[in-house]
Amino acid sequence: MAKLHSFECLPLTASSPDIASCEIAQTWSHISGTILYLLPNHDASPKITCTYFSIALERLLQLDPNSCFLLVQNCSLFSPDDEVTSALHNSNRIYMEKLEELPLTICHLNKKAISNNLVTVGYIMKPSREEDFAKRGAFPICPTPNGLMFLPLTFELPISKQLEEVDVILHKATDEIVSIDLNSSSESSYQIGYTKGMQELQRHIENHNDCFEVDPLNSIYPVLDRLKIQQLLLGLEDLNVGGRCKVRAPHFLKVNSFDEPDLVQRLHDATLSLPSIVKPQVACGVADAHSMAIVFKVEDFNVLNVPLPAVIQEYVDHSSTLFKFYVLGDRVFHTVKKSMPNADVLIKSSEKNGSKPLLFDSLKSLPTATANQHSEGWDPCLDLVLVNKAAERLSKRLGLTIFGFDVVTLHFSGSTMFDAYSEMGIEDIQEGSGDHVVVDVNYLPSFKEIPDDVAVPAFWDAIKKK
Repeated sequence: MAKLHSFECLPLTASSPDIASCEIAQTWSHISGTILYLLPNHDASPKITCTYFSIALERLLQLDPNSCFLLVQNCSLFSPDDEVTSALHNSNRIYMEKLEELPLTICHLNKKAISNNLVTVGYIMKPSREEDFAKRGAFPICPTPNGLMFLPLTFELPISKQLEEVDVILHKATDEIVSIDLNSSSESSYQIGYTKGMQELQRHIENHNDCFEVDPLNSIYPVLDRLKIQQLLLGLEDLNVGGRCKVRAPHFLKVNSFDEPDLVQRLHDATLSLPSIVKPQVACGVADAHSMAIVFKVEDFNVLNVPLPAVIQEYVDHSSTLFKFYVLGDRVFHTVKKSMPNADVLIKSSEKNGSKPLLFDSLKSLPTATANQHSEGWDPCLDLVLVNKAAERLSKRLGLTIFGFDVVTLHFSGSTMFDAYSEMGIEDIQEGSGDHVVVDVNYLPSFKEIPDDVAVPAFWDAIKKK
């Protein structure tokens, strides 16, 4: 825990009080403030354990009389006795029933000791994501240079008690979704089932007007729905000016069933050629939200195993290069990743397998190009000015402080795709046109590809400014 949350921890390895006090003195001899001393819940005799640690602390008190020590005990096992009280007569004690109370305790002490200007950010997300952020120093339990302090919220304790110490709530609510029903006429009527703990947090937020969220729950609704995302992206096209490459959404079509009798005509009307990529309409929060397929023949839609309703999306030839953008407040960062091969490579590969649909989980088994599958002689050109304008537009329309989106630049690898678009009446597309196509949007990404010394301070500033 100390390693993740950026505070110094001294685990005693000594077998005697003499050596223990020496270890403490060597490591913390520079401390003139408060040291938090956690007494572990051992199976050994409480009296022996308390005596052992009290002797070590008493000796250190003699070395540095200005230090103040806090002895934390598990009240279900230990109770104050005369020996310990005598040894630590000038120290403070706080009793905890659960170890999960430790971050809350440290947060309370820091707020009390530092200043009223400290902003405490309580955050909730799945443990693996929390660890990923924390090990990069993004969630320090001690104050940041811009006056933030982070407190991990836990559903092991009453939420109301924890929020007494919190000024701002940062959540990855999609980690707490157990079910979603998007079959409604508006976002506000989406049927979203959260975990029991998240429901408690949601009720608290609704009942307390002073609860400030970095991004309110209703602001994340569009990123739950791939159809809504596509519709929002359509608005980017008014950023385009003549004579320059364009930014746009991919062509798309929503389907409620793959055996619709007029599917071929609907695909044509939506300017969709094959291969196309098929995605569930639900974008995140449920187990099969990332179960996708690339379809090469119209008849294969009938046997497709992708959750419905689904969005059929243009497969954009992009020379296996994906640009990942991260918006942190008013800062925009990007990185380059290897991506899926162009359509002609996929088609050749599928022919060896009977041209069957290519099924994959985009979080686990995204098909990527090999070194010899990149298009030779073509370097994807990124118009950063244009994409930054798109980031600003998306930020305003989504109302999100921290989000990410993926961009590919359109590249026709050969005559197959060019002819397919020409047959659909699209005459203004030129080979290697470089159109910037935004293919995905997500909330609170990890931005781990950006160097921590740049991204983490920008992350803190985005929260503080909001």
